[in-house]
Amino acid sequence: MKQKISSLFVLLVLLLTGLQVSAQSTPKPFDIEQPSLRVFLPAPGLATGRAVVACPGGGYSGLAVNHEGYDWAPYFNKQGIALIVLKYRMPKGDRTLPISDAEAAMKMVRDSADVWNLNPNDIGIMGSSAGGHLASTIATHAPEALRPNFQILFYPVITMDKSFTHMGSHDNLLGKDASADLEKEFSNEKQVTKETPRAFIVYSDDDKVVPPGGLPSSCRMYVSSCHQICAPAHPLPPDADGLLFRSPYLSYRRTRLGNP
Repeated sequence: MKQKISSLFVLLVLLLTGLQVSAQSTPKPFDIEQPSLRVFLPAPGLATGRAVVACPGGGYSGLAVNHEGYDWAPYFNKQGIALIVLKYRMPKGDRTLPISDAEAAMKMVRDSADVWNLNPNDIGIMGSSAGGHLASTIATHAPEALRPNFQILFYPVITMDKSFTHMGSHDNLLGKDASADLEKEFSNEKQVTKETPRAFIVYSDDDKVVPPGGLPSSCRMYVSSCHQICAPAHPLPPDADGLLFRSPYLSYRRTRLGNP
C-alpha cells in the first residue's frame, strides 16, 4: 500500500513539475492503473472546480470506454469541468467489485481536489446504460463521504426487476438466480432517499437495448423519487442507447443541445 501511495505521489509531482503550460492550454490526460482512472483536466484558466466521474456502460461484461467515456472529455473540458473516466472491474460473480471501484474513484477524486484544482463539494458521477446503473448505485447506496454531489445518467439501467431490466446487466451483476431481496436492493428507483443527489437523466422511449417499458418507467420512478426540479426534457431520436456520439446523433446534439 505504501508503495502504491508513493508511486501516486511521484506521479502527481511529475505532473505538477512537468506541465509548464499557459493559462489556456489543456493539461495532457494521465492514467492511474488498477482499476484505471483516466483524468482529463481543463485548462487552468477555464477550470470551475467541478468534476465528473464517468462510468461507461457495457452490460457489466465490458466497457464502451470511448464513446461513453473518453470522447466526452473535450466537451466537459471546454466547460471548465474535469472528466475522470473509470475503467471498473467486471463483477464475474462478485458484485462488490465495480461498486467498490466506483466508490474508490469518488474518494480519490475528492482526496486529489487540491492537486487537481477541484472543489470537493462539486464532484458528480455520470453513467451510461449499465454504467448508469453503477452511477445511480453510488448515488443511492454509498456513504456520505463517497456520495456524489450530482448525477448524470444516459439511457441508464435503473431497475433490477426481471420484468423490466436489461437481463444481461442483471445476470452479470447479481447472477441469474438472484433473490427478490437482492433485486430490490439494486433496483435503484426503490432506494432513493432525501440524501440522494439531484439527477439529470436522458433516455429514449423506444430504446431497443433495455426493454422499452422498463427504461422509461423506472427512470420516471427514479426521477419522481428524487423529488428534484428537472431541466427541460430533450427527447432523443429513436433508439439512442450508446449512440450519442454517432450519426445522426452528433447532428442532433449540435442543433438541439448546442454541443460541439
